[in-house]
Amino acid sequence: MNMLASRAMSSAQNILSQRWPWLVAASVVVLVFAAQFVEIAINLPPPERPVGGLAEFEALAERSDTNVLFILTDTLRSDRLSTYGYDRATSPLFDELSENGAVFSRNIAQSSWTKCSMASLWTGLYPKAAGVTRFEDVLADNAEMPAEILKANGFVTTGLYRNGWVEGYFGFDQGFDVYTRPLSKPPSDSIRRANPTVKEVGSDLDAVYATKEFLRIHGKDRWFLYLHLMDIHEYLYDEDSAIFGSDYSSVYDNSILRTNLVLDELYGYLEAEGYLENTLIVITADHGEAFGERGIEGHARWVYRETTEVPLIFSFPFKIPGGITVDRLTRNIDIWPTILDLLGIEGMEETDGVSQRPALLAAVAGEEVEDTQFALAHLDRNWGRKGAPVEDTVSVVGNGYRYVRLENAEGEVNEELFDLNNDPAELQNVLAEAGESVDRFRREAEAYLATDPRWAMPEDLEMDEMQLNQLRALGYSVP
Repeated sequence: MNMLASRAMSSAQNILSQRWPWLVAASVVVLVFAAQFVEIAINLPPPERPVGGLAEFEALAERSDTNVLFILTDTLRSDRLSTYGYDRATSPLFDELSENGAVFSRNIAQSSWTKCSMASLWTGLYPKAAGVTRFEDVLADNAEMPAEILKANGFVTTGLYRNGWVEGYFGFDQGFDVYTRPLSKPPSDSIRRANPTVKEVGSDLDAVYATKEFLRIHGKDRWFLYLHLMDIHEYLYDEDSAIFGSDYSSVYDNSILRTNLVLDELYGYLEAEGYLENTLIVITADHGEAFGERGIEGHARWVYRETTEVPLIFSFPFKIPGGITVDRLTRNIDIWPTILDLLGIEGMEETDGVSQRPALLAAVAGEEVEDTQFALAHLDRNWGRKGAPVEDTVSVVGNGYRYVRLENAEGEVNEELFDLNNDPAELQNVLAEAGESVDRFRREAEAYLATDPRWAMPEDLEMDEMQLNQLRALGYSVP
């Protein structure tokens, strides 16, 4: 080693010998700082929702931080969910939500066709009063919509929908800051659609991705988010959910399971990000689906049990261990009066629907609630035939019976009556033995059919070919 190199090495050793305590100290500080982040990332679990009871229910109306996530699962009948006693484990997430929240045991949608049903759900009015019973009908501008009420109370309001029957041009966008279809991504190779008439692309995962982006932007605001999911309507399933069989009815069950798995991803995200402790989640459907019970398949044709009985599940910002069951007849028109009442927000006072908050409080307290309510569903069977005469079918449920009435274009009336207690499938017409007891059902149906729209209705929408094709892509036959 030459003398120059030797001196350089000696100088470096001297410098290190003088500075090493400072270098070690700096390294320790860096390691401690990094370790704090590692500890936070690894050791902190998601925030745990508190356990709630009557006090927490009553305090909801005083809180200013509660968000609303409203999930509409299109074409979902309640009796195909394990949550409602189905013998197949189709609904693990819904089961979990009901075991820590509230499930309504018998909930009735107001139509078996999406557009008519959703107009009633949003307005809290039966279809004739809401004024939307045909494909060209549009919601009135002065209809009182939940999104408008929530927006006026400081909520950021967003709607993400995958069904063309709730497009904004039908009036369903009222009150939403953003109302749009989620951006469709190419589905994975494992995705299958068993509905041969559907030509849609994308899946409900698109709504989940869009929700995460929405929360990234608005998660610190007070928000209301509406998701309208369509995978069950499309009989969409994948390898993970294809466990019940390959016949048409079993594929429907596969699709229900997949929707639960998709929503479980969203639920896990909400939990990890701490949203569950300040979010009210409500899950329901617009109508059900028939599988040949009366020689009828599909929906939007009749208003029997299989196409009008839908789930209703509430998950609160707190847990109710074991869950509660509201064991009374409820209706989709009751949903928004109930949500607003729980949040202490005024609005939607002149509706056919009523708040079920008292029933929830009674269920929490272990008290029984008298079931005196009637539930009505309606469909103009010529809803998709412009210019065709009205052909109304109406069902009225109450007092342990379902009354079904069809009045054709010539004014001829056909009636059926089903005993819900002795004939749960509602297949045996007992009208002949009913005597005068059926008169109240007739009066309810006739009074309803004489109802006028609550508002002056706008002119019918003249739909262009692109709009019609969007509906045809869902499998509907429209002009």
